[in-house]
Amino acid sequence: MHPVLSLRHYRHEQIAHSHDHGQLVFGLSGCLDFEVSGRGWQVSNQHLAVIPPQMHHACASPAGSHCLVLDVPSDDWLQQRLGQHADASRRLLDHPGQLLLAPAQSQLVNWLAASPINDDVIAQQGAALLLASLSQVSVHTDSERHLPMARLDAYIDRHCAHPLQVTDLARLCGLSASRFHARFLEQTGLTPMDYLRARRLRQARHRLLSSDLSVGEIAAGVGYASQSAFTAALVREFGATPRQLRRESRDKNRE
Repeated sequence: MHPVLSLRHYRHEQIAHSHDHGQLVFGLSGCLDFEVSGRGWQVSNQHLAVIPPQMHHACASPAGSHCLVLDVPSDDWLQQRLGQHADASRRLLDHPGQLLLAPAQSQLVNWLAASPINDDVIAQQGAALLLASLSQVSVHTDSERHLPMARLDAYIDRHCAHPLQVTDLARLCGLSASRFHARFLEQTGLTPMDYLRARRLRQARHRLLSSDLSVGEIAAGVGYASQSAFTAALVREFGATPRQLRRESRDKNRE
């Protein structure tokens, strides 16, 4: 298990990875180049980089840099240590980004960097103080909490012939996969994969009724490698096979 607080020196060698926990990187000296999901910024003194859980990121410091790193513990730890500030800390970790610290926050970071943070009591309480001090900057409006469904729908429609993962959709929203999954379920009542499957099948139904493409071509066009699996999915979703859907549509058009 990583210590909750640690001092780290970064060099020109690039580090690229992801981890299950969220991470906050506070600049102390030098400049650290960060890239998270296609977004880039620099972390220097009085700045903070936010890395959500499970989000791939890369960093390097050609001239060298020194940072204080907070590896955010579990949700249970947040709730126990932060109380009313726990939700704000979770929201802070929803999006990758860079923040400018207030003078008092910067003083706290510098004080901790000069303290014996290998002492577990100092590290645990120091981490809690840092997170609580950031609670004001982590508050998002209700509109910011809503996912961009139109953008997600357009992306799904453009790529429905290809394998799509939750991480692909989460990246569009600047969220980790786990945060995106929870937010999506809260907003739509469906898991992202259930929503993705249903939208693909609605696309397939539209193509069946509006084109002369073969069932195999339509199946492949919405991401199904097997025509039998595609047919079974349509029956579960609409209660009819491709042939039945087309026949019903023709019958209605004759009326």
